[in-house]
Amino acid sequence: MPRFAQDPPTVSSSVEISFDCLPLRSVGRLEVPLDASPKYRQRCERITAALEKHGSHNSYYLYNALCSYRLTNDDAVGMIQLGFEGTVLTDADDRRAERCDLQIELKNETCDWLTEPVVQWFRETVQQAVAVEFNRYIAAGDLAKTAERIEKIRAESDDAAGFVGMYL
Repeated sequence: MPRFAQDPPTVSSSVEISFDCLPLRSVGRLEVPLDASPKYRQRCERITAALEKHGSHNSYYLYNALCSYRLTNDDAVGMIQLGFEGTVLTDADDRRAERCDLQIELKNETCDWLTEPVVQWFRETVQQAVAVEFNRYIAAGDLAKTAERIEKIRAESDDAAGFVGMYL
C-alpha cells in the first residue's frame, strides 16, 4: 500500500475541552442579587440546585464549557461541538473525578453525516472526556495544598467530634 508524505495536520487535538470551574465549597451565599440579569439568575439557580443535589464537599460546578471533537484533519469538515454545564464529583482526597452530572447540548457541527443517535453517543462520551480532562486539571494544580486542606478539615472534624459546619 503506498504511503503519502503529508504536512502535519493543522488540528492539534481530536478533543478539546474548556470550562470554568467553581468549587461548590466556595459558595458562601445562595441569594441571587436583585439586579442580576436573567442569564446570571438562571446560572445561580442551577448552582443552587447542584448544591442541593450533590452537597458542597468534593463537588465542582463547571460552566462556560465546551467539548469539541475533530473527526477529520480539516477544520471545515467533521467538527462536533457540544456545550455542557454541571457538576463533577471527586474522590474523598480530591485527586480524581469519580463521576459527572452534566447537561449537554449540541452547539455546532460541520458533519453532513451526523445523525441523532450519533449525537446522543457523543453526549454520553462528553461525560467520560470531561472526567479525564478534570483529572488533568487536578494534576495541573497544587496537590500538596489540596492534601493540606483535606488534612486540616479532618483535624477540625476530629476536634469537633465529627461536626465542622456547613458549606466547607
